Amino acid sequence: MSATATGASAATFFFNTGGPDGRLAALSRPGSTGAIETETADDFVLDHTTQLTSATFTGLLPSGAALTDIKNVVVEIYRVFPKDSTSPPSGSVPTRVNSPSDVAFDSRDAGSGDITFTPGLINPSFTAANSVVNGIHPSPGEFTGGEGAVAGEEVTFNILFSKPFFLGADHYFFVPQVELGHGNFLWLSAPKPIVAPGTPFAPDLQAWIRNENLAPDWLRIGTDITHQGPFNMAFSLVGATVPEPASWALMLAGFGLAGAALRTRRRIA
Repeated sequence: MSATATGASAATFFFNTGGPDGRLAALSRPGSTGAIETETADDFVLDHTTQLTSATFTGLLPSGAALTDIKNVVVEIYRVFPKDSTSPPSGSVPTRVNSPSDVAFDSRDAGSGDITFTPGLINPSFTAANSVVNGIHPSPGEFTGGEGAVAGEEVTFNILFSKPFFLGADHYFFVPQVELGHGNFLWLSAPKPIVAPGTPFAPDLQAWIRNENLAPDWLRIGTDITHQGPFNMAFSLVGATVPEPASWALMLAGFGLAGAALRTRRRIA
């Protein structure tokens, strides 16, 4: 859900799914030596062209892990299938309707200097009732029931985009990935439907997941894998709406008229 611009002025954009609800934790990490890439995605909607400047997301680190064990953070933005995708899809998953697209629309990487991040320990011991880490399989073996309860350190990542995202009005998926020196980062679920202090919007799609072995396809975590969802994931976004080109033209025309009037007054004086 986005704020509304007034006239030609930018307006603050804020979106929030709310805090973790303790129902699910899902792996989300970039690929590295000995670890295949796994992506967990949840959606948001922009009503206007928007510049995203910061974000938060909350998940679990392994119990006893130090914050210094965080090696990298990547944020990807996907559009909704069939955009940026091959259509028809492969048929190796139950459906691609309302899934993220095959390939990312845009991304930022702390390793490239696009992101600065500050992790904050919220709770040294937090338990999610179920998890999805390795059980990501094509049809007909997509249902696993999940991999059971998991506990760890609840950590919120505060992200600043050194290179902001500029996104047009559209429906998107947010995909944060965290690389650790040891163990895995698991993104925590948030209430669905979104409740205060979150910002409800419609249509609110559910969380999806895939790894390198399943790509370019995706599975619905709650509907396909655990049969306990659907789920949202815990994150927030901050930015500002961008005036439309017509508004910019009016602003520039106004500046031009003001300048002409000033020059005329100077000549008369």
